[in-house]
Amino acid sequence: MDWGFPRWREYGADSAATTVKTCDRHGCDEVGDRPAPKRPNSPERWYFCERHAAEYNANWDYFEGLTPEEAAAREAREQADAGGWKTSSHHQWAGPGDGTRSRDEMRALDVLGCASDATFEDIRIAWRGLAKANHPDLKPDDKDAAQRFREVQAAWDVLKAAEERRVV
Repeated sequence: MDWGFPRWREYGADSAATTVKTCDRHGCDEVGDRPAPKRPNSPERWYFCERHAAEYNANWDYFEGLTPEEAAAREAREQADAGGWKTSSHHQWAGPGDGTRSRDEMRALDVLGCASDATFEDIRIAWRGLAKANHPDLKPDDKDAAQRFREVQAAWDVLKAAEERRVV
């Protein structure tokens, strides 16, 4: 039917069975599609299902047997290879989650130590506590506290303005 050209067949004409690898854990019949190294620094792999891969990786020491210099070199090499996430976070492609708050508001929430879904009352309580703890009148010679106080005040200004825009 295909005259030597396999792509000329209609879709679904191939009736060969697909080979499925099962989990390497004894007694498990689930699909083993998650590779795990058999020992540190080895190319040989076990293939586990999701549940057994999580169990296997729970106490895995990825840098076992390496000197601190080798571990640092490996980490640097893998950070260079996995730079996609760093790039996206640098360009801020990852937004504030549910989209209800701007990036500036999310940064201000981080300064105040609040969750992204915090209510305005929770934000006000956190702001007051941090402002009192870092106020220059209470710590007149502490430059770090003064800087922290300015950061807390700026975060409060951003979040208060956003709340006023939402209310109006």
